[in-house]
Amino acid sequence: MAQTRISGRQVFMTVLYMVAVCRAIPLGELLDRASQGSDKLHALSTMLTQDLDSHFPPIGRALMPRPAMCHTSSLQTPNDKEQALQVSESDLMSLARSLLQAWVDPLMVLANSAGTLPHPAQSSIANKIQQLQEQSKMLGDGLNVLSSKMGPAAQSILSLPYGGGSDLGQDRISRLINFNFLLSCLRRDSHKIDSFLKVLRCRAAKVNPDMC
Repeated sequence: MAQTRISGRQVFMTVLYMVAVCRAIPLGELLDRASQGSDKLHALSTMLTQDLDSHFPPIGRALMPRPAMCHTSSLQTPNDKEQALQVSESDLMSLARSLLQAWVDPLMVLANSAGTLPHPAQSSIANKIQQLQEQSKMLGDGLNVLSSKMGPAAQSILSLPYGGGSDLGQDRISRLINFNFLLSCLRRDSHKIDSFLKVLRCRAAKVNPDMC
């Protein structure tokens, strides 16, 4: 019991130390790190969709739900870089954090389904999903620190609940379609997160908007 208390205290102190170190790092450097993290997140989601596409049945493309059916579609976000440049820093950070938070539950659904996915690259897909979860968690922790430096508005997170359930379907085609659809939504949202963070990084570095 004593050893458990000591270990728990050590973990707690380590976390406090890491938070203190992060808070001491300049905002621009934290944004650089966050942008690198969002790069990895988007790259992983892109590789996953490519893995699935390698053996995706033609009928699946015809039956795929429209992007408007993604659970995050209700969130009003800039459509392109020009629009993003017109949004305040705090609001961009809030949007990025809201999108990232919205994928905690769906990523769990993908992770639980990947192990039995009827696909030749099932093992590789399951491994990349686990990496996505880890990368999403690390990016989320970083954005928590960043938002605390940017004020209350940046710390606001809009609720975007996932209502798709944990069952992606009983038959092979349905499971592949629903898995692929979720990944396509994630790829779209990870691109948005990456774009918003790059705009924030440019602003912090006072880079010409045309170079962002």
